[in-house]
Amino acid sequence: MRKLLLVVTSMLFAAGTIGSNIGPALVDEYPIAILSLSARNRNLLGAVPFIDPLPYFVIGFLRLLAAALALFFVGRWFGERALRWTESQVGEMPKIYRWTEVATARAGWLAVLLMPASNIVCLMVGHLKMAPAKFVALVTTGIAVRLIVLWYGGKAFEEEIRSILDWIDQYQWWVVGGLFGISFFQASRRKSPGAPEA
Repeated sequence: MRKLLLVVTSMLFAAGTIGSNIGPALVDEYPIAILSLSARNRNLLGAVPFIDPLPYFVIGFLRLLAAALALFFVGRWFGERALRWTESQVGEMPKIYRWTEVATARAGWLAVLLMPASNIVCLMVGHLKMAPAKFVALVTTGIAVRLIVLWYGGKAFEEEIRSILDWIDQYQWWVVGGLFGISFFQASRRKSPGAPEA
């Protein structure tokens, strides 16, 4: 089960990287595919003018929940090793991650509710042994609220979103190439290529 969890988490991470990088160029044409790969805020917001509410909420919810559960159990089963591995992957942890770690340690339930799709929060509360039932209740509530806010925010700024994506369409493959370049650069700076031992 632990090895399977690492495989699933790695697949979600790879899909998320691809979806995040191609999202700005293709979210207007293939919103369902993009949200299936990556339900980051920018993809969720960008998809609003081009998708019906039902697939938006179902796909967005399931994609965010899958990542949250995977990271929760990585944190729970691998503990400190998972946190240190994460740190090795990003090099020196940015201050926002340190702050999030401290905030999560002090008020884990509130961090899950306010930042339900945060990788570090899900990893931390798993490491801190939050009860799985409590985590699921909090993370599902937080994800639902997040999707509602982004949906209505996207509707309020629909014209602006369309304008931005129309502009990106003119340079879409330059944008995609640039985003993949950034991803490869970040990957090259990582200290450890492997996942924590199962």
